[in-house]
Amino acid sequence: MAVEQYTESLTLTEMKCTIGKNDFGIVFPQGDVSDIDKLNALLKNAGGKPKLCEISDYSQHGNGKAKPEYIITFNDDPSTIIVVECKSTIKKHATEALKHPKDYAVDGVLYYTKYLKDAYNVIAIAISGTVKDKIKADTFYWAKGESEYLALSKTHDIILEPQNYIRLIKGEKLQKSYSLDEIRETAITLHDYLREIKVIESHKPIFIAGILIALNDEDFLKSYSSLPSYRTVMINIQNAIENVLSDSDIKNSRISYIKQVFKILLDNTKFAEIPLGHRKSITWYIEQLELKIKPMMDYADNTLDALGVFYHEFIKYSGGDGSGLGIVLTPQHLTEFMCDLAGVNKNSRVVDICCGSGSFLVTAMSKMFRQASAAPSDIERIRRDGLYGVEFDDGLYTLAIANMIIRKDGKSNIYKGDCFNELISAELKGIPEENIDEFLKLHASELKNLSRQEAIKRFRGKNINIGLMNPPYSQTDKEELEFTEHLLNILVPGGTGVVVVPMSCAIGTKFKETRERLLKHHTLKAVFSMPDDIFYPTGTNVCVMVWEAHTPHDSKKETFFGYCKDDGFVKRKKLGRIDAYNKWKKIETEWLHLYHNREAKDGLSAKHCVTAKDEWLCEAYMKTDYTKLTQKDFQQTINEYLAYLIKNGDFHEN
Repeated sequence: MAVEQYTESLTLTEMKCTIGKNDFGIVFPQGDVSDIDKLNALLKNAGGKPKLCEISDYSQHGNGKAKPEYIITFNDDPSTIIVVECKSTIKKHATEALKHPKDYAVDGVLYYTKYLKDAYNVIAIAISGTVKDKIKADTFYWAKGESEYLALSKTHDIILEPQNYIRLIKGEKLQKSYSLDEIRETAITLHDYLREIKVIESHKPIFIAGILIALNDEDFLKSYSSLPSYRTVMINIQNAIENVLSDSDIKNSRISYIKQVFKILLDNTKFAEIPLGHRKSITWYIEQLELKIKPMMDYADNTLDALGVFYHEFIKYSGGDGSGLGIVLTPQHLTEFMCDLAGVNKNSRVVDICCGSGSFLVTAMSKMFRQASAAPSDIERIRRDGLYGVEFDDGLYTLAIANMIIRKDGKSNIYKGDCFNELISAELKGIPEENIDEFLKLHASELKNLSRQEAIKRFRGKNINIGLMNPPYSQTDKEELEFTEHLLNILVPGGTGVVVVPMSCAIGTKFKETRERLLKHHTLKAVFSMPDDIFYPTGTNVCVMVWEAHTPHDSKKETFFGYCKDDGFVKRKKLGRIDAYNKWKKIETEWLHLYHNREAKDGLSAKHCVTAKDEWLCEAYMKTDYTKLTQKDFQQTINEYLAYLIKNGDFHEN
């Protein structure tokens, strides 16, 4: 049996607030506002809800004082309040005539609001049901002293945080703190519904990214919920995408490709048959992304790639964990650590030549913005010249430009194509002026009638000094260290490249020629052995390498090696690896301290001179910290040795 208290509890959980004082204001339960005389008087005037009463009728009253489930006030906007009415079952959500306030949530909250709007701007919220993914929710705004209320159709069946209702009414950006649970729930729901209407896998990520790009067009953002038909919504999405991307350096062919997906969906009869505003309709998808995912991306202090995490969760349900599609999301704390190793600051110019959805670029940009927060000119320079990416996959490329554009990186220096392509490499690295003529002749068919002057301007280079990368593993005809070599070649002399690659790249018996070329031209500054399951649920063991570009490696100088096998994260069902005990920050601080001070510490780090033939791993040079060994460690070693003997047929019982 449904109990109304469950609905009330669910409401507070979804609004992310508690009864009593909150950062934004106060949540009053059951009309208990005796300390606010004006509000208390209005509730007494309203009285208890009558069983039958037209909205326009002020003569019908119940006994006593009105007691809505919650009234919410705001510290910085005392003229606006939220009033919430809950019902335990969706059968009691609303009547068509809205004249049964005692028994129905929408009817009841509008009954309260018609009295409260005499002195306040009122946001009226009706919520029914006790199961999160089956609730019904409707929101209305009744401005102070006005005779008519406004239905906020975008929030149909969506519950926001209190401050976001005010932002929505004012036309401001919504902001939400990161929530993996909400990202995962939204991703699963959207993916399942797209599968129902037969959207092909390759179109799904472009559909998501295209909508997020369109939501950056102010006209579309304001008008989409009032458009009259499926066809007009789809056409307006295409126009909004073109409006947003035409201000970027993105080629017309790429804009056309993204728009083409929506042209194909225009003929999807299953999609077109779903009435606008209903669950699974095109406007429902837009609302879900606008109100649930985009606010996490817009959150001021968020270095997280919320879109990348969303897409990673989204794609899991297309093919396992996504790794079969070449998609392995770099864990957020790893991107943060690698940015710190690289020394990213407001003056950095950062590139990722396998940028995926843009995780490294998003993290780097957020760190750069924090340093430049007091200087608007620095922010603009970072957006214009500070971040570069290359991505081959169509879906991931679209997500990457969406990620950057949503963060107001209007130029969006994301190149579509193979990172080994000579034209892309030349634009990033630059070509000496004396080689321009030869270059033009070599690429005459691609560059067509580009003049020498234009070529000099286009291929002067970006002066990129930091490279961050998680290259594709065993997905192409190129080995991971070749991606590393190419990244370093793009950087300016003395630039820093930080890459996460499989452990096999650090073993002296593999990739001999590439290792020799790397050390001939670049310096291996450090290698960190990372936790075995850092990419869980995929099983790749990895290390992080730090390189100095265009400085030949001196095998007589020591390279730093870190043994970073414990990052404090633990596995949790449905959540993957999480920092459940808040250990990561302290651990990261120690790792960085050891690296910057080049300190050898038993069990954690070592220094050693290496050549291309040596192992580039801490395990080969580190001294054991015996104080940390336990009986369990001893038993595990014995077990592993015994398993080895049995496997190789060397075990014999006496």
